[in-house]
Amino acid sequence: MYRYNEFDKAFVASRAAQFRDQIERWQQGSLSEDAFRPLRLQNGWYVQRHAPMLRVAVPYGELSSAQLRVLARVAREYDEPEAEVYRSALDAQRKLGTRRLPTHHAHFTTRTNVQFNWIPLSKAADVMDLLATVDMHGIQTSGNCIRNISCDERAGVAPDEIADPRPFAEIMRQWTTLHPEFAFLPRKFKIAVTGATEDRAATGWHDVGLRLVRDEQGELGFRVTVGGGMGRTPMIGTLMREFLPWRHIMNYIEAVVRVYNQYGRRDNKYKARIKILVKAEGQRFVDEVEEEFRQIVDIDGGPHTIEQAEFERVSRCFIEPPKLDTARVVDTHAPAMLEAAATSTPQLQRWLERNVAPHRDPSLRIVTLSFKRALQAPGDASADQLERVADLVDRFSAGEARVTHTQNVVLPWVHADDLLALWQAANAAGLASANVHLLTDMIACPGGDFCALANARSLPVAQSIMERYQDLDELNDIGEIDLHISGCINSCGHHHSGHIGILGVDKDGAEWYQMTLGGSDGSARSGDARPGKVIGPSFSAQEVPEVIEALIGAYVALREPRGECNETFIETVRRVGLEPFKAAADGVRATTEGTA
Repeated sequence: MYRYNEFDKAFVASRAAQFRDQIERWQQGSLSEDAFRPLRLQNGWYVQRHAPMLRVAVPYGELSSAQLRVLARVAREYDEPEAEVYRSALDAQRKLGTRRLPTHHAHFTTRTNVQFNWIPLSKAADVMDLLATVDMHGIQTSGNCIRNISCDERAGVAPDEIADPRPFAEIMRQWTTLHPEFAFLPRKFKIAVTGATEDRAATGWHDVGLRLVRDEQGELGFRVTVGGGMGRTPMIGTLMREFLPWRHIMNYIEAVVRVYNQYGRRDNKYKARIKILVKAEGQRFVDEVEEEFRQIVDIDGGPHTIEQAEFERVSRCFIEPPKLDTARVVDTHAPAMLEAAATSTPQLQRWLERNVAPHRDPSLRIVTLSFKRALQAPGDASADQLERVADLVDRFSAGEARVTHTQNVVLPWVHADDLLALWQAANAAGLASANVHLLTDMIACPGGDFCALANARSLPVAQSIMERYQDLDELNDIGEIDLHISGCINSCGHHHSGHIGILGVDKDGAEWYQMTLGGSDGSARSGDARPGKVIGPSFSAQEVPEVIEALIGAYVALREPRGECNETFIETVRRVGLEPFKAAADGVRATTEGTA
């Protein structure tokens, strides 16, 4: 993974010192609230429903064990509000009949960042100083700028990879950080990049989606889409270039952003995302970008062309980690021991099938640690869990981990003969849920429990579904389903891309939930990226688990065999259409109304 040099370290430390000075001036009253607000946002500090929220950047999802331990320390020592604030929050939640709100937790987001929900602003400067000791910060995790660049969590280790996208993501991260032309865009701007044949980075749903490809001559370049996004108007990115030589990727992004800066709406934030401009202008937008790109390259000389020497310099940071013992003696007894243990332990067998993936090195594996279990919100990790993950990362993955956009953690450097020991250790730590890609491996935003923008709570709904589906045999029989939950139309829970999407809506001051079916993030399991379709009026929180059960019941009745397996949920939805599922959901409403 990329290691900060002395310039990087000094930059982050000076930024933390600058923020400390800004906080002190705000506390003293010499910096007004209006003046302080953009400064704290530029460092990742929001003020949410009950307390401040810090968003920490995790560029392209990579974390070291040292960084995990500092995140654990932040959770343990700082993620606790003042008593009066917490009492007020609990009182508000008790009226809604919810559970106790967790403190001393981190939350993994769908942008692969890490959030903390309870840190008082009076402690913010100390937290930023602590994060800086392990090269972490909140720069550009907020505001109308180019945000954290996300990536395939299997980058550099996937067997289906054409080229490692991380060097490009890192070069673009350095280039976009505090770049004046990218700092005051009409709205926030998100880039995703992948180097694999399977799109595990959901590139079609981003403002700019980049996929590494090779042309007929074997030359490396990017397939570029622009204008994807969720929110009020979900759209899949428009194809701009089938092939762009890799050296020009930053020149091309600059052309895209310049056109966006020139023509993007600034009078209405709901119409300010680049997707609105792309849809409104169509081919004219493509032509404007191409002309701007021509001028940047032909007239300005392509000032942001990536030189071979620079690419090689950054690429050297993304080799096998020094702690990876490639010369270790292979344990010839390990495969037989693992097979015997899996035969006698169904839990282990399920975990090997669900949570373990092939690696480009046949002696290694990619392992997912799932945080999705009963009584824990999707994406949440306690301070203790973060430390346990750090221990597992050091012991089994050469000190490196990845955060996924599905809110789990991946260990990318696991020796095949360590799988049994890893499962035993992860199971003891409560991190061996064998549910990857199953119904309970759901995505959920923090929702109304924390977020000031939310119309409804996501986490209690997620918990009620989680508690209903705890039988792994039942989950495996149901098969793969992407369930995504958002507390409002901003779609931080990616409900648009869920096979089943749940959206919290406000109806006369009460929490209700709208259901969508047939969405896809663009992965091989789901097919081309597309938004789900609404299947009718909204449901109450109490009805949602019954609706999910009815939808799954309809699927089980309608699915067809596919060899030794069954047709998946999304395949059935696309084959038979929405009507049978809409009827099943409507049956829940009719039953509820009849009971009432």
